[in-house]
Amino acid sequence: RDPAQMEPGLVSVSAVLPAGGSGERLGGSTPKQFCAVQGRPLVSYAVRAMERISWISDIIVVVSPENIETMKTIVEKYGHKRVTVVEGGITRHRSIFNGLKVFAEKEFSSHLLQKPEVVIIHDAVRPFVEEDILSKVVMAAKEHGAAGAIRPLVSTVIASAADGCLDHSLERARYRASEMPQAFLFDIIYEAYQQCTDYDLDYGTECLHLALKYCKTKAKLVEGTADLWKVTYKRDLYAAESIIKDNLSQEVCVISDANETVAQVGFLLSESLKSQIKVEAVSRSQSRNDSHLQSIFSGQCYNFVCVNDKNCAIQESQQLVHMLEKSDIPLLYPVVLILVYLDISGNNSFSIGMEELTSFKKFARGAKKKNILVYGLLIQYK
Repeated sequence: RDPAQMEPGLVSVSAVLPAGGSGERLGGSTPKQFCAVQGRPLVSYAVRAMERISWISDIIVVVSPENIETMKTIVEKYGHKRVTVVEGGITRHRSIFNGLKVFAEKEFSSHLLQKPEVVIIHDAVRPFVEEDILSKVVMAAKEHGAAGAIRPLVSTVIASAADGCLDHSLERARYRASEMPQAFLFDIIYEAYQQCTDYDLDYGTECLHLALKYCKTKAKLVEGTADLWKVTYKRDLYAAESIIKDNLSQEVCVISDANETVAQVGFLLSESLKSQIKVEAVSRSQSRNDSHLQSIFSGQCYNFVCVNDKNCAIQESQQLVHMLEKSDIPLLYPVVLILVYLDISGNNSFSIGMEELTSFKKFARGAKKKNILVYGLLIQYK
């Protein structure tokens, strides 16, 4: 069988995320990996991107000594799993080396982790990495020993002479920009770092070059997608926020129960939204079908409107939150769940008791901890 076609789940894989940069080019006192994007630190998005992939066993986040507690707080606050926080070195390569040592040197860590066959190296300030590219570099590394994502050069690269004038330029079509993620057979990249000179550790930036220089391993280059860019400047934070908002507003799923009146409202709502956004309409009987919901989840829908009879609303809503929680949807981006409660009793009184309101608020607070943002509307329908 062609190794490139094998599933990553057949290979033991872990990830090292260097997050020790000072963010000088970003400006400001907060390192870019800890800057908030949509209320969540940038590093948390990168961790979530790895965490939602079941075949990645351990995630090592390497941070500077003064940010150890900050990172541990982030891990606890956002419920990250399979994460180990490690103290970094004074340079990028020294930090990555420290991250690798967790799998190989008992004296470096109180808890030695299981050494993976393949290790992914990915920047903590590249939050938009998808499973497809991670799978490709892992399987390419399994076959070739090392692999990395690349992108076409956007600008021509030139060299200047000693007098500050143009010396020569490179033919742009022949060159590519090296991006992340990269992946390596663990033994190869660990051996390369062990053989590194202090000059390489202090001034080098390219992991693929170390594998070539010290282990004679030629990396397989894998064409990456446009969303692999790195947050470097302040404007990149705004771009990252824009991408997240755009991802969250692509599609809405309208779920309504089997009650005739409720189903009619759900239908009218779906029809009115179709001119503005992609809409998936699901009846309550369909939504109990896990395979149907799974198909919606795999389409990465992050917005749900649930139309219910007021009398059974909270139970149905809890079931939906439970199903969302069991899926991988809330791991990377927040899910928006709007609960529309219809009062179809025909009574003239229109109210909600304090006990019901308190119960709903408690329910919403609990869901928020799971990255599910719950909003409620009570509508009297005649």
